[in-house]
Amino acid sequence: MIRPQLSADGRAVRLPIAARAESLLDDLALAFAEDPDTLGALLTQHAENVAALDHAIYGHDVPEYERAMRAAAADGSREALVDEVPLAADLDDLLDPDTAIALAGRITRLAAHIRHRTTPEGTARK
Repeated sequence: MIRPQLSADGRAVRLPIAARAESLLDDLALAFAEDPDTLGALLTQHAENVAALDHAIYGHDVPEYERAMRAAAADGSREALVDEVPLAADLDDLLDPDTAIALAGRITRLAAHIRHRTTPEGTARK
């Protein structure tokens, strides 16, 4: 489970996910080493789909139906990659109600600590 913390400067609540990203990168590297042709082709296709989606999102002359089609293509290639790197599917936390309430309470307490130490404009009190 993600353990919320105060950021180093004490001005924000941090939800650390770096360890999860590291695990995902490790698994991606191992999957690539096992089958570089397949994974390389999947990564290349996904990169093309993401670039096309980015263009569709920020392009002013792109119709909405094309944005939807490019989003679906990017989702599809992402799902194909997740199938090749099984750990990616296990990265989401599924919280029971009590755990979710405890996490929300911890985040709220940290945010209240920050708010208590700062003025309404977000600057530190003296």
